[in-house]
Amino acid sequence: MKKKKLNLKDIKPNSEKEHTHDDGHNHSGNSSQIKAYIPAIISFTMLIIGIALDYFDVAFFKDWLRIVWYGIAYLPVGLPVVKEGWESIKKGDVFTEFFLMSIATIGAFIIGEYPEGVAVMLFYAVGELFQNAAVSRAKRNIKALLDVRPNEALVYRNNDYVSVNPETVEIGEKVQVRVGEKIPLDGVLLSKKGSFNTAALTGESKPDTITKGEKVFAGSINLDGVIEIETTKEFKDSSIARILDMVQNATARKSKTELFIRKFARIYTPIVVFLAIGLTFLPYFFVDDYVFNDWLYRALIFLVISCPCALVISIPLGYFGGLGAASKNGILFKGASYLDEMTKVNTVVMDKTGTVTKGVFKIKEIKAIGWKESEFMKYLMAMEEQSTHPIAKAIMEYKADGEDFQATEVTEVAGKGLKGMVNGKTVLVGNKPLMTSNNIEVPSETDNIVESIVMVSIDGKFAGYVIIADELKEDAHEAIKQIRESGISKIIMLSGDKDSITQQVAKEMGVDWAKGGLLPEDKLAEVEKLMAETDNKVAFIGDGINDAPVLAASDVGIAMGGLGSDVAIETADVIIQTDQPSKIARAIKIGRSTRKIVWQNIGLAFGVKAVVLVLGAGGLATMWEAVFADVGVALLAILNAVRLQRMTWK
Repeated sequence: MKKKKLNLKDIKPNSEKEHTHDDGHNHSGNSSQIKAYIPAIISFTMLIIGIALDYFDVAFFKDWLRIVWYGIAYLPVGLPVVKEGWESIKKGDVFTEFFLMSIATIGAFIIGEYPEGVAVMLFYAVGELFQNAAVSRAKRNIKALLDVRPNEALVYRNNDYVSVNPETVEIGEKVQVRVGEKIPLDGVLLSKKGSFNTAALTGESKPDTITKGEKVFAGSINLDGVIEIETTKEFKDSSIARILDMVQNATARKSKTELFIRKFARIYTPIVVFLAIGLTFLPYFFVDDYVFNDWLYRALIFLVISCPCALVISIPLGYFGGLGAASKNGILFKGASYLDEMTKVNTVVMDKTGTVTKGVFKIKEIKAIGWKESEFMKYLMAMEEQSTHPIAKAIMEYKADGEDFQATEVTEVAGKGLKGMVNGKTVLVGNKPLMTSNNIEVPSETDNIVESIVMVSIDGKFAGYVIIADELKEDAHEAIKQIRESGISKIIMLSGDKDSITQQVAKEMGVDWAKGGLLPEDKLAEVEKLMAETDNKVAFIGDGINDAPVLAASDVGIAMGGLGSDVAIETADVIIQTDQPSKIARAIKIGRSTRKIVWQNIGLAFGVKAVVLVLGAGGLATMWEAVFADVGVALLAILNAVRLQRMTWK
């Protein structure tokens, strides 16, 4: 079933309970979910009362009153199915399970089996409710996209800054952005400098320092001081708007596997109907004592037995077991179909920052030259204490012995680092350009370092450096090992971080190939290339807003639920709630176990029905056998599905 393309303008920001499901039905809050079960509850109550009255042979419960009672019990669950079957017929799609259910249950009424007609339709309706609940559970909520869009811009108009909707800002206007606020539109920086968190756009783990005249992008977060920008694009053409548009388009392109029962009914239903017709009329040519009513009776029992209720119920029950087992393991599948999709994945593509790494800076290595490490770090920490930069915070976590040093006369050298006095010595802290501009000779060994490096000089001499890097998650290596053991043939890393850092992490983890320095559209293009290759089934794992378009476009989108952005989580098909990449292999294993159980249930339903259908055609089966063919098989399917809750996966 194709998804409708959603228009963000049509979504109300305060409609927190509104959500969209793949089943094409709209629900609002818990009240609508309860309403969905009311017809089944009414039918069930009336059916039980009717069966009790029949059992005790109550005198007044006879003839027309009995027919009317069961007829009313049938309507709440039967009328929607009959109507759906009729609508399908008008569209030229005759042989649906709605049609089969309608003629089978109406047939039960014709032969006088009123309770059975109600029971079979009730069972079918409950099965449909279970199926819809499994498929639509925890579907993506487009409202989350609104949370990442800047909702106001402080524009300089009439000698004052006024708050307006970003969509009304024109090219060339001056916009003020305070600390912690998102850049509302693409533009160029008018202020002397600025520090920005661009993770939403590029996935870059390191904050980006930009100087006057350089480009800034909508969706970036201002980290340091009040700044001003001049807009260069309208909001509809900004970076964040393009990402949202890609999410919409990618979601619209993403087709879901049609439910098995829908496909099966297109083959099963016409065969059963024509067999029933043949069972009614063909004996006329072969049987001497042919009685039309007798063979019609057999044909109707044949149709009742052939109702796909057990099939309809066995499928969602199996998937419910898989969804429950996954939840216990910290994995959320947003619908039963994704359990199946996971079993078909043969290519895993993963983001780096926040997915296989912690997304937090830590000191990786300290190299002091001519100084004791502790004393060297005291000089560095005295300078970095003046900064709020994430790298400075990582350095300040170092525990040095003795009293801390104090820095004075600290000034910032734009785009290069800091200069100040510590214990009467001139200290420089920053990058290589800062050292070379002050005639400090830097060791050649630093040229091969790809991670973030903080260099230090004391009194004109190079004193050492500190390497700062994003840490790998504890189970990152184990995750790659388990993914390979689960049968995945290709593991790829795509990142917005620097290519050199991406390649180093990829090499350390042992992935097949990697590519860094990618914008969201670049990631999307790379994944679409992979998906275009024959027999490729791609799962993408990410955590940032920048990953949302790829998560939506890939065959299976997997998001990290802890560190992941709201948009990534809402766009993904599978959520790893514990942020452990090793759970990816477990998700694949759970999907395979679930698929196995589901097919066992389908085989069981087919086998029993085949036997009872033959007996029914021969006049040897009654409605009791029909009940077993449906209810009995369903109960066995329930017991089989429960096994999933007790399985363990490593």
